[in-house]
Amino acid sequence: MPSWSELRSAIVLWEDESCLVVDKPPGLSVMGERHDTDLVTIAADAGEDLRWVNRIDKVTSGAVLLAKSKEAHGALTRQFQQRTVAKSYLAICRPGGFPTRATIDLPLMTAGSGRIRVAADREHIRLDDSRWHVRPEDEHARKHFPSRTECSAIHDDGDTVVVRADPVTGRKHQIRVHLAWVGHAIVGDPLFLRKTDPPEARTYLHSFRVGFRAPSDEEVTVEARPADDFWAPLAGGVVPEDVLDRARAQVH
Repeated sequence: MPSWSELRSAIVLWEDESCLVVDKPPGLSVMGERHDTDLVTIAADAGEDLRWVNRIDKVTSGAVLLAKSKEAHGALTRQFQQRTVAKSYLAICRPGGFPTRATIDLPLMTAGSGRIRVAADREHIRLDDSRWHVRPEDEHARKHFPSRTECSAIHDDGDTVVVRADPVTGRKHQIRVHLAWVGHAIVGDPLFLRKTDPPEARTYLHSFRVGFRAPSDEEVTVEARPADDFWAPLAGGVVPEDVLDRARAQVH
């Protein structure tokens, strides 16, 4: 593991006196939770006190917003609670055949095993007018939470699809569970790998863009360009910049 100064210089995308956005590599946790090391602890051990504002899974790469003070943290987390933050992810999924535009409006719950799942049986999921949903009478009685993700297929070759996913709510594992339960699991996602699946180098989910109001009152939008290895599951001939241009052009 590199020193914090080396890691910091490599991953900081934007910064002011109150907060910063970093491009987190896959395989590194944002904060400690049964992990050997994490971004916040690495910074703290080097003398920099950072507080996570948005948290992405260890297997996910991309933009993460961190606050430098308690006051900045409070101001920024309120924006996430009020759903005024713009968040876009890129996910490479299989199979293809994804709708051009779709809403995944499926409630989530924690199963008895501790895994996050849709709060209904899979056969009750419906796709009507580009919206995946379940009827209220088909929802499980266990406590669950409304969860919505807006999606666009920005590249689809029939076998593999690149989905831009904008989570409206911010539930744990939301994008990963939503895509898998509508039949388009993210390539390499350990939550949904089958024993017969070939090993993948990583999970192909990336926090692509975050837009927020900084405590200084500046409107900020930061983009984290995926590393070249992110495009590995796609067939040859795909130009990543073309895919990214389509992702930027989508308005949800």
